[in-house]
Amino acid sequence: MRLAAHVTLEVRDGGQTFASFHGYSIGLGTFDASVATRAQTLRAGLPLATLARGRRSDRGIDALVRRLARRNLVEYWLRGPDGADLLAIEPQVPDYWPQAVRLRTRDALVLSRFAYLRRRGNDLVLESPRAAALLRICDPNIAGVLAKLSTPQTVVQLRRLKGFQGALFLGVLVDCRFAFTVDTKSNENLRSAEGDDDLVLWDFHDLLFHSRSTEGRHANPLGGTFPHAGMIAPLPVVRPSWPGKSIDLRGFLTREREVKSAVAEILRKRHSVRNFDEQRPITLAELSQFLAGAARILSKPKDAANAADAGGEADYAPRPYPSAGASYELELYLAVNTCEGLPRGFYYYDADGHALVAIDVAGNALDASLVAAGSAMGVQTPPQILITIAARFGRISWKYSSLAYSLVLKDVGVVLQTFYLMATDLDLGGCAVGIANIDLFAKMTGIEFHVEGPVGQFALGRGTETAATPPNT
Repeated sequence: MRLAAHVTLEVRDGGQTFASFHGYSIGLGTFDASVATRAQTLRAGLPLATLARGRRSDRGIDALVRRLARRNLVEYWLRGPDGADLLAIEPQVPDYWPQAVRLRTRDALVLSRFAYLRRRGNDLVLESPRAAALLRICDPNIAGVLAKLSTPQTVVQLRRLKGFQGALFLGVLVDCRFAFTVDTKSNENLRSAEGDDDLVLWDFHDLLFHSRSTEGRHANPLGGTFPHAGMIAPLPVVRPSWPGKSIDLRGFLTREREVKSAVAEILRKRHSVRNFDEQRPITLAELSQFLAGAARILSKPKDAANAADAGGEADYAPRPYPSAGASYELELYLAVNTCEGLPRGFYYYDADGHALVAIDVAGNALDASLVAAGSAMGVQTPPQILITIAARFGRISWKYSSLAYSLVLKDVGVVLQTFYLMATDLDLGGCAVGIANIDLFAKMTGIEFHVEGPVGQFALGRGTETAATPPNT
């Protein structure tokens, strides 16, 4: 284990230890002088074997490195049989800890169809949307091994390769899901052999897009970081007009028509509300009206309980908004902070029975989701209710290929606009939230991120208008 290059450790009076990076400082706790001394060796590297001994003298340094690992402030290095660095393991999720899988000589491995190599700056990295870590390759011979793993290879066969990197390297590949074991005697399709049916339905680019455009399963910068400010000027707010002849449409508008159009009036009134009235929370009755108007199932086939066979068309149950291919793959989960008549907690919205189903989650997970939403909106207080829009990905990828995830995101846009209009009609406030943590949602629901996961969020409550609230955003 080594301290990440951008991180420095500082020990202050009394043994208070802090990690500093990118202008931030995080307290890690108070440790005795011996731990502080050993912590300095983290820059050069601390063998993980020393932490596995369980000796009393190792407990302090073990607690320190675990706290660093929880915050993705360390990386792990693997050395080859000759002592040279083979690769660095960069955690992409909190609490990652390498656990190399023990392989037998007759085990056969094959590369995951989700694994890919790319250049990142001056480094060659191996990544996968399924992996909890990425590998920064130091030994160029590893690329040859990966190419060999495009077809199943036994450990015995791999050991014969020139410059074989060792069984521990193969165990790391399996642990990080860059490779998986297969039965060479079976005629099973490799796509089916890699995971469950839900994973089979995913295309490579869709799962990569899902994992990299959300929080929780990567350590890359995300959100409004303005990466090109100072280098490239922003595009103008209004596109320059085309030079052709213009036909003025304003003369066709009549005041009478504008007054009569309730839809046009709601569209004009719609705007994002980021601040909510803590003294007057939304009521359960209002929430019921909102969900009934925006998301309740309107009708369904009589035999909807019976799944369609593999060769037929899936059943559908329309809701108040359109959906790609009538898939209606989106489900709603509510993190309730304050709502008159409804206990604080986490709920699933049953769109068929128009009911809220309580889900038991840890209080800190509920707090984390609400606080993150407030932070994403740029406000200090969390919303009264945070609606997470989750997709049952298989509902849409069962029918569509290549564009399945893009259709999910189009459906999310439709749902968010429906939420905005419904909230406006009920004199409530709402705001779309651009970032969701797919790993946190998986922990709260117990559902694997590739089976059902968040693709959008919406803050809802009784709004308070402020001078800082931008109009029509």
